Amino acid sequence: MSTSVRDSSAAGAGLAARWLHLARLVRLPNLLIMALTLTLVQACLLAPEQPLAALLDVRFLLLVLATLCVAAGGYIINDYYDVKIDAINRPGTLVVGQAVGRRSAMLAHLVLSFEGIVVAGVLSKLVGLVTVGAALLLWGYSARFKRLPLVGNLSIGALTAASVLLPEMLRRTGSAAVWAYALAAFLLTVVREIVKDIEDMRGDAQHDCRTLPIVLGVARSKWVAGLFLLVMIGLLSGGVLAGFQQGQWRLALWLLGTVLAPSVLLGRQLLRADRRRDFARLSMLCKLIMLAGVLSMLVLGR
Repeated sequence: MSTSVRDSSAAGAGLAARWLHLARLVRLPNLLIMALTLTLVQACLLAPEQPLAALLDVRFLLLVLATLCVAAGGYIINDYYDVKIDAINRPGTLVVGQAVGRRSAMLAHLVLSFEGIVVAGVLSKLVGLVTVGAALLLWGYSARFKRLPLVGNLSIGALTAASVLLPEMLRRTGSAAVWAYALAAFLLTVVREIVKDIEDMRGDAQHDCRTLPIVLGVARSKWVAGLFLLVMIGLLSGGVLAGFQQGQWRLALWLLGTVLAPSVLLGRQLLRADRRRDFARLSMLCKLIMLAGVLSMLVLGR
């Protein structure tokens, strides 16, 4: 009896470990934030009068499926190409090459990307073209662009902005708010990607990467990141001011307290950062600011 219990516990532990590896491989928290972003764009920015009906629209649900499939495939191919670098930068989080074979990872990437492209193409030509471009850019980023100064950073920024814009591309409402959120997402993502490159310099340098901090040095890379951050702070300041002027007090106060003020703090800490752990904290702060920005859609117009 005790043997069967032990076998059952071992099987359960093995299953849990496999699910954990899968969640880590596709960056499940990032996918959930992406799904949340698409949901709030659809319900709060594009269809605030009938949010539930907009969310239950089959076309929107298929758009979410396509977006998450391509994003998950992108995360997998990124790990596929970064096995050696991640063994140095993040040895405790390796999945490809250990829990998942390289051939299986490549197959999963191809299947997920193909499924996402097909579904997106069925929805509309524009969404299909953007999804094809996103899948190709994710592959190019993983294989080459991320090893070039600023090119990889701008690529991920563009992909993040595109994910915000996809519901608008499907509905074509002409919403200026969606474009403002997409621009802010682009700017903050570029800042975070530069910060991550500084954090990962040791492993990148050992594999002949030519990222911004390796080419320009840490100090100049911080100034480049600061420039993008400064533009974003200017955009946010304009949004906060417009919110107060238009009587959108909740939105203005939310942006001021949870997005603008932390962004200023981010800039201050960026100037002082000089250790790997400092840049790891800055990367996490960027994520929190981005999440706060996404959640601000809930109070827009209220």
